Amino acid sequence: MFSIALTDRERSLGPEHPDTITARGRLAHAYSSAGRPGEAIALYEQMVADASRQLGAAHPGTLAARAHLADAYQAAARGKEAVTAYQMLLTDSERLLGARHPTTLATRDSLAAAFLANGQPKDAIEHYRRLATDTDAATGRDHPDAIAARASLASAYRRSGKLKDAIALYQRVLADRERIAGADHPDAIAARANLAFAYRTAGQLREAIGAYERTLADRERVQGPDHADTRAARTHLAAAYQQAGRLGDAIHHYQQALADCERMLGPGDTETLTTRSSLAAAHFADGRLTEVIPLLQRALADSERYLGPDHPMTRTVRENLEVATRA
Repeated sequence: MFSIALTDRERSLGPEHPDTITARGRLAHAYSSAGRPGEAIALYEQMVADASRQLGAAHPGTLAARAHLADAYQAAARGKEAVTAYQMLLTDSERLLGARHPTTLATRDSLAAAFLANGQPKDAIEHYRRLATDTDAATGRDHPDAIAARASLASAYRRSGKLKDAIALYQRVLADRERIAGADHPDAIAARANLAFAYRTAGQLREAIGAYERTLADRERVQGPDHADTRAARTHLAAAYQQAGRLGDAIHHYQQALADCERMLGPGDTETLTTRSSLAAAHFADGRLTEVIPLLQRALADSERYLGPDHPMTRTVRENLEVATRA
């Protein structure tokens, strides 16, 4: 539909008519939303060229088109081009709009995320620090955007291995979320889950388990036992139990998570397949081989049926079954 509309406007109005440019933008957005960033990129590149020529480099419409193009580069895993596009856009946004303008802040956030995805955590941390400082100044320290900026910085610390810094900042984010929105707010519960993961990554398993247990209890009470976030909280808690050597507790929660996945998602969903394999791994760690092999046989049959024999998950399950059979 969007493609037909663009063709009609190009033919009747010409390629540079405002209505044609609008139709081109709608088609590009449709491609992006459909997970086809490669097809969106060519359209966004043309939009940037048209906007620069017709509106000028400083026009908000041109800046918006450039942001869409950078986003499409990032979605297409063209990381270097995305970083370059975001850097140029940030320079121009700071010059034209100021360091604390919402567009500038959003661009810095996108640049930091692109650096992180591109394997440049040091650069990401630098920009997330600046983002947190500028957002505090622009909105106030208790504004949701300011807290979100601190959470992003904490995540960058964690991913770069700066776990002490990550934990301290996640603790602060959790305290802020609970103070402002309440302990039952989804953002507060998510903040506790992030802190639990940082604890687990740092090997602080007692703290991790305590935070995960609280997260699961909150998810069940606030969002219900069938919510996807509740299932995720249960599997994260099971993994922490397993890492701590509490295999009976891990197996109990993996069993419940698997039952929930089968009931809510069906046997062929990747979450169900992953949970079944995780349960098998916990049994294997506990030396219960009579439980392991039937679970992996079922996981392999379901993976082959629903994903295909050559899918990476199917190959992994097959390899795990071979190991368990030889044990």
